[in-house]
Amino acid sequence: MLKEKTILVTGGTGSFGKKFITKALTLGVKKIIVFSRDELKQYEMKQEFQDERIRFFIGDVRDKDRLYRAFDGVDIVIHAAAMKHVDACEYNPFEAVKTNIHGAQNIIEAAIDRGVEKVVALSTDKACSPVNLYGATKLASDKLFVAANAYVGEKKTQFSVVRYGNVVGSRGSVVPFFKKIRETGVVPITDERMTRFWITLEQGVQFVLDSLVRMQGGEIFVPKIPSMNIMDLAKAIAPECKTEIVGIRPGEKLHEAMIMEDDARHTLEYDTYYVISPELSWWNPADGVQGNTLPEGFAYTSDNNTEWLTIEELKQLVEEM
Repeated sequence: MLKEKTILVTGGTGSFGKKFITKALTLGVKKIIVFSRDELKQYEMKQEFQDERIRFFIGDVRDKDRLYRAFDGVDIVIHAAAMKHVDACEYNPFEAVKTNIHGAQNIIEAAIDRGVEKVVALSTDKACSPVNLYGATKLASDKLFVAANAYVGEKKTQFSVVRYGNVVGSRGSVVPFFKKIRETGVVPITDERMTRFWITLEQGVQFVLDSLVRMQGGEIFVPKIPSMNIMDLAKAIAPECKTEIVGIRPGEKLHEAMIMEDDARHTLEYDTYYVISPELSWWNPADGVQGNTLPEGFAYTSDNNTEWLTIEELKQLVEEM
């Protein structure tokens, strides 16, 4: 899929971007463009990745002119740039809208006009029935990327979305926080009932690569991944520590969701993933393979999952990071 292709990754200096680029370099890519706005992170990444196929572009997804220049000659775009922290988005709502929504529109318009073949946008479980601004902006972004396929006209650009849960081990996630805070002897827990989906960086990257192959344009791909309970994670990382219940933070859910009932009506189930299909007349399942329809009232949430990680499994996964 990536052989002899030119790939651009927005937010390429982030946890996902670095892991994706590491994998892509082994797949025969022609060139990879790292597009991000942080000069220091690009400098540090240059020291880490000594490969002549990598190019570094300073730029912001808010700047459409810069995207037009960066997308020249690009075959595939992976859109990972976003404001992702719930608290930061709540406190800086105008900035979140500019990056996550206006930035998505800029990506779409630049990709169509520059003749990019495929665009995959990374989403989040928080975009499903959002209760915070971050989730709301990502829901709007998802809608833009799905609808973008109707703007293509005679050009061949395809847009799809990959939606998955919290990436464990990424910057700002709960695992590195628990590892750091355990030195105090007390681990803060928002609510002992809280559950979350679990996906590793490696799994997230592989799912994006698989979705690039499957996509026809307009799909939201959702992987089948396990859930974990926050108390089990605390026991796996800091079994010797006490826990302190501090209460759910503003904009935080008790359980996360990736597919709710209304979306389930036009969602197809496959062995290892779901496809929320676009409600567009021209869309057909990837490769003509028809998935299974879901039962009435189906919802895919972190508390009703059929697959759960035990404390021992969590401990092993954390140790491998």
